[in-house]
Amino acid sequence: MKIHEYQARELLMEAGAPVPPGAMTETVEEAVAEATELLEAGSDMVVIKAQVHAGGRGKAGFVKLVRTRDEARSAAEFMLSNRMTSPQTPPDGLEVTRLLVASGVDIESEFYLAITVDRARSTYTLIASAEGGVEIEKVAEESPELILKEPLDPLLGLQAWQARKMAFRLGLEGKQVGQAVKAMMAVDSLLRSRDATLVEINPLVVTPASPTHPDGQVLAIDAKLNFDDNALFRQKEIHALADPGEEDPAEVHAQKFGLSYVALDGNIGCLVNGAGLAMSTMDIIKLHGGDPANFLDVGGSADREAVTEAFRIILSDSKVKGVLVNIFGGIMRCDTIAEAIVESAQEVGFNVPLVVRLEGTNVEAARAILRDKQSELPTMRSAEDLTEAAKMVCGLVAD
Repeated sequence: MKIHEYQARELLMEAGAPVPPGAMTETVEEAVAEATELLEAGSDMVVIKAQVHAGGRGKAGFVKLVRTRDEARSAAEFMLSNRMTSPQTPPDGLEVTRLLVASGVDIESEFYLAITVDRARSTYTLIASAEGGVEIEKVAEESPELILKEPLDPLLGLQAWQARKMAFRLGLEGKQVGQAVKAMMAVDSLLRSRDATLVEINPLVVTPASPTHPDGQVLAIDAKLNFDDNALFRQKEIHALADPGEEDPAEVHAQKFGLSYVALDGNIGCLVNGAGLAMSTMDIIKLHGGDPANFLDVGGSADREAVTEAFRIILSDSKVKGVLVNIFGGIMRCDTIAEAIVESAQEVGFNVPLVVRLEGTNVEAARAILRDKQSELPTMRSAEDLTEAAKMVCGLVAD
């Protein structure tokens, strides 16, 4: 689960990380009022950021530094009246309904800081780089040696000596070291206490020296947090931060019926029971020249209603030109799927080719059901094995 940046900043502050003041606003007038308050409180500049679950905001023009009330109004009006488009958004962009208005800071240097799961080591890993900022992905691809990593003990977490070691490796000096250690320890505390899978600060900045801060200040001015969906049952406060408006409506719909659904870019819809079988089904579709439109696992205990909703979700995608059903019946009985196919044909309607491969519990009864209802399912074809089914659906879609 993802949350917005303004929510991530609040959680970081609660954990003890140094974060400049700011607030979420939903209208132009609220944004102007908040920006005015920050400027009058002594901030030389204010940053206004669109709050959407996508990167590339700065290059898209949805992060702006303003120094006057009029500039704040212009920035807020632009963001709230235009859809944001970047390489990480759908082609038609995302609607912006919330803005973060925060105190801006002068920046002397930028760093990247995160803790996330390192599956190769089976533990959390502290990740940092002196090349933080908007090009961190490019740095990781072209200069991986600049990405510093410190594996963490799975039980003890980040230790202060590890944080100090990382601060020195980043080239921090004087009081900057202690401030950076505080930020790192806050990131680790937040990650563990909230069942996060990623806590990222990009950038973590050092401000220029000043009379009150001769070594500058270390501040977190942008944050990204992801949480483990499987732990949300014990993280009620975190679950309440979810914004359904930022999620794919089909994925939200699927969750209500206990279905695991992820939309993809292809044109062959997939309905499968079991995550591993679903991955194999997508692989074999690709092998035979097709392109999956989704990952959809109905699980082992879905009833006819859930399976019917699964078909409804698949067929609601205008890109879908064919559907492959691949069921290996264990707990999930094949005749349940067959009955759901018939009900879906009656309720939703199949106007694209449908290829069905069934095997396992009650398979003969299932095949009998489908044979009896063939007249109601003119686009349906049956296959004996997965290879035949994949070739068939790919050929029908290509035709």
